[in-house]
Amino acid sequence: MSEADGDQVIRFHFDYISPYAYLAWTQIHALAERHRAQVEPVPVLFAALLDRHGQKGPAEIPSKRAYLIKDVSRTARRLGVVIAPPPAHPFNPLLGLRLSSLPMPAATRRELVNALYQATWGGGEGITDRAKVAAIAARVGLGADAVALAEQPEAKERVRRQTDDAIAAGTFGVPTMIVGGELFWGVDSLPSLDRFLAGERDVDPELVARWASLPASAKRPGADR
Repeated sequence: MSEADGDQVIRFHFDYISPYAYLAWTQIHALAERHRAQVEPVPVLFAALLDRHGQKGPAEIPSKRAYLIKDVSRTARRLGVVIAPPPAHPFNPLLGLRLSSLPMPAATRRELVNALYQATWGGGEGITDRAKVAAIAARVGLGADAVALAEQPEAKERVRRQTDDAIAAGTFGVPTMIVGGELFWGVDSLPSLDRFLAGERDVDPELVARWASLPASAKRPGADR
């Protein structure tokens, strides 16, 4: 699903289930415009990323969930973004992800992602109800058959493929922004992405290579499971 044609393309990997991905989405376009870059939204299934890497989601660890709620609130306030929790969390985001992955003009996709995010984290009614998602699709100008198309095997396979491709590129969480082969994870990585697009390089290649080649002198029991 590649439709951006600028000199620099920011592949924005996201899942509606993540409030951090929502916060990053509210900021990424202004950042891209400053550098005359294009944002390419890439819906991926966060649960599949977690499964592939053998991790639990933040909401599955009670103390982490409690911290996340406060941290999201603080981050939203700092960014000047209004945020409200969805009707349930975690929830099944697949219909929204599949709908967002259908072929459509870039401007329509951006409007759709905006609308689905508002329904999720902007005080809306969520995106798990088929009729409500269909109403959102209609509001942004998609055809009456858009939700039905999102339920077809081709649409399901498209999200699986996008998720697999993201994993192959090194993605392990959302939001993940990839530009020029460089990966930036999390809303708090946006300042680093901003500097990268400006031509600054904060990473010492020699340090990275030396660190990556270090032997492990200890191993946590069960780490291979």
